[in-house]
Amino acid sequence: MNTETVLVTASSDPAPRDAAISLRGVTRRYGAVLALDGLDLEIGAGEIVALLGPNGAGKSTAMEMMVGLAEPDAGAVRILGAAPHVATRTGLIGTMLQAGALLPDQTVRSMLRMLRSLQAHPMPLDEVAEQADIVDLMGRRIGALSGGQAQRVRFAIALLGDPQVLLLDEPTVGMDVGARRAFWDQMRRVAATGRTVVFATHHLDEAEREAARVVVMDRGRVVADGTGTEISSVVAGRVLTLRGAAPAQVAALPGVETATPEDGDPERVRAVCSDSDAALAALFTGPLAGEVHEVLVTAPGLEEAFLRITDHTDTDGADR
Repeated sequence: MNTETVLVTASSDPAPRDAAISLRGVTRRYGAVLALDGLDLEIGAGEIVALLGPNGAGKSTAMEMMVGLAEPDAGAVRILGAAPHVATRTGLIGTMLQAGALLPDQTVRSMLRMLRSLQAHPMPLDEVAEQADIVDLMGRRIGALSGGQAQRVRFAIALLGDPQVLLLDEPTVGMDVGARRAFWDQMRRVAATGRTVVFATHHLDEAEREAARVVVMDRGRVVADGTGTEISSVVAGRVLTLRGAAPAQVAALPGVETATPEDGDPERVRAVCSDSDAALAALFTGPLAGEVHEVLVTAPGLEEAFLRITDHTDTDGADR
């Protein structure tokens, strides 16, 4: 699908006056690679925004621009009206990096105390620990933490300067389902204080559930912008899930575009349908009748829309 033809929807003013983050015409090359291609993105103060895109879409480069780790070849970047490096130095923006280095021999408390001393306007350490939900970890050594616990410490580091803008790169990587839910429960309380939150994630269910606005990037540009429901609306058809048949059997049904094992439940088949009525009729009158069970038909979600929007192939299968 040609991403240039995707209708971009928006649930908010595309250029809010009180923009917390503004990227206008931002271009960045790394040798022959065009990482950002005239990127335009405005995020208003107090918004919670999920930033999605396939590998190489430009998400990481855009985030580097926001915190001043890279300079654009063309265009302008502003954080609450300030240059990114100024916003970072003065604590206007706090960043949680997916693989941010920690000090394994230090306790959580000693490392946070050291980093807090570098902040222009530090938040009280007890408040940081409470907001990041690490009160019980303060006396632990960094090297003894689990992956999920280390992510919560990285979140605490992002809060140390009492930022107005939070930039989170894959914040729940390494967390199990329970830890992910607990993290987002805490994040909602943090966001309720009026902070702007932008997070990149590969968990599309998180984007759909936690963000009021979803921005999809591909090839260095924004290709979709709106609520999860608005973006999902670009996909027609229905999603069919069932048990009792193999993916190849379901894929052979009329009206079925793709059929694969469902994530987390390989015995259940997930089929994306262009004509669910034809698929269901064949399912219950053909060779699979009496074999399949637990059949559900739902509207396509953000995952299907994301795959459709960022598909780089023509109908004949030629890659663009």
